[in-house]
Amino acid sequence: MNFWKTFGASLLAFVVVSAFVVGGIISLFISTLLSLEVKDNFVKEQSVLYINIAENITDAPTASPLGVFDPSTMTMLEPVTILQALTAIENAASDECIKGICIHCDGLGTISAANIEELRTALERFKASGKFVVAYDDTYTQSEYYLATAADKILITPEGSLEWRGIAFTTLFHKGLMDKLDVKAEIFRPTACKFKSAVEPIFRTNMSPENRLQMEVLATSMWNDIVNDVATSRNLNADNLKQYAANLEINTSEDALARGMIDQIAYEDELFNIYSEYGVERNEYGLHNTISLYDYITYINISPMRVSVGDNSAIEDADKPLIAIIYAEGQIVDGNMYMDGYVYGSRLAEELRQARLDKSTKAVVVRVNSPGGSALASDVVWREMSLLQETKPVVISMGDMAASGGYYISAPADYIFADKLTLTGSIGVFGVIYNIENTLKNKLGITIDSAETSPSAGGVNIFKALTPEQKKSLSTSIDRVYTTFTSHVAEGRNIPIDEVLKIAEGRVWSGSNAVEIGLVDEIGGLTHAVAKATQLAGLKKGYALYEFNAPLTPFEEWLESMGTTTATKMGFDYNNIYHNDIKEFFIEYPMFITDGGIQAILPGDLKLDL
Repeated sequence: MNFWKTFGASLLAFVVVSAFVVGGIISLFISTLLSLEVKDNFVKEQSVLYINIAENITDAPTASPLGVFDPSTMTMLEPVTILQALTAIENAASDECIKGICIHCDGLGTISAANIEELRTALERFKASGKFVVAYDDTYTQSEYYLATAADKILITPEGSLEWRGIAFTTLFHKGLMDKLDVKAEIFRPTACKFKSAVEPIFRTNMSPENRLQMEVLATSMWNDIVNDVATSRNLNADNLKQYAANLEINTSEDALARGMIDQIAYEDELFNIYSEYGVERNEYGLHNTISLYDYITYINISPMRVSVGDNSAIEDADKPLIAIIYAEGQIVDGNMYMDGYVYGSRLAEELRQARLDKSTKAVVVRVNSPGGSALASDVVWREMSLLQETKPVVISMGDMAASGGYYISAPADYIFADKLTLTGSIGVFGVIYNIENTLKNKLGITIDSAETSPSAGGVNIFKALTPEQKKSLSTSIDRVYTTFTSHVAEGRNIPIDEVLKIAEGRVWSGSNAVEIGLVDEIGGLTHAVAKATQLAGLKKGYALYEFNAPLTPFEEWLESMGTTTATKMGFDYNNIYHNDIKEFFIEYPMFITDGGIQAILPGDLKLDL
């Protein structure tokens, strides 16, 4: 009897405590969401806009408008898109409350190389307004330093450092591990695709001569661009900058100052004195008013209209011509879903189709940031891209990567922009089938047997070796996809097929080299693409932008109706932000890239990957 009393009391206490805890979490969650509500007149006079990369700056909006929960601050921090960031900087140039910008990359957010270029370009244009840009940090990585070179003055703390070492591509090879595990792999790659290097870690222990050549050419091209841009911005000698990196001469703040890579060694309080020198008045507390890029974007309501597939209600009554911005960010896969980091072929095709059929949409900009993926999904998207291009202007803006399948879907466009450090091309195809039969048998003692009406009745799988007939069939399919891919490129880019075959071979090109060989039309970013789209569509009297987003869940719809999320469908007039003359944009480029691989491989049933 005492046991059940004790048990009942304990259970009741557990339920009560749990209810309080859950209730507290829900209250905190809702209060956090309420804090996202747009406030008016948040930007104080005499403010400095801080670009500290505390937020993630992405190409595309997140699949969920609720953003990402930050446990360190117990707040919801919705990622900022590059479109919002660029527009904020453009708006700040004419905002009387904003006196200048400070680049202080002390946040924990992420930003890609291409988006660093886009920010830097916007900062160069911001300076043309007569306002100042300063950079301050304890330590500068290469990418942070590249962004900082857009500033009028670069400062570093006395005990700080500046990273300046060059570019390297590093690949991890795991053939030895596969041998130890008795994993076998059948690799299918057209003979012509000798540069298609994503499969090399499976069957090699080092780079092939072809892969080493393309990686060295890529690294050299990118490094030359970096050095030349920094030399121009800082009025330095490019050869000297290369020497500094080769000899690792930039180790301390004094090293950077002596070689002209920074302007001043200073503590943060001395940075505040520079604000005063630029005429920024202190507030009643003796401090300077500051606002982060995220807060500035949030509180001045910078957001294009957002449209869901199958629902045009947000743009039906648009009083201006529309330009659609469609995102292809992530690995290209089969299916019809929304998930961050993936481009679902059928879903992207639907968005392109909706933009094509909408009469108020006069042009489309597609932002591509993809390493490629499924050949089938890429072809599904290519078809809709081709139909769209026949109806209205289509402009591609390539981000960090538009390689393989990412280039496949870009080829039909009227005009293609890329950043100098964009990785593109990789026009080729491959397939991989893993065989773990010996792994199961020799390592785990598992054997597999089957009864089949024909040698291939069980299909291609990872539990048995391929038959000669299966190998022949798969090789035929691979060759067919390569022929189709190169034909689409020849048609879309208006390049003779013989010339396409010379620059294909699965080879990856930098954005700069891609312009030289005709795969890309011009170096430029998202702002260039929007400007070109307006030009091709003949829009001279203003326009509005809209972008596609995932359908809201019922809970998200409720929050949106309460006005508690920044994802509210709202329009923004970009007529005064972007110009029809794309030559007005001063373009530089991003900084720093690592070798994350250009293609994806999947075990099991063969999926042809571009």
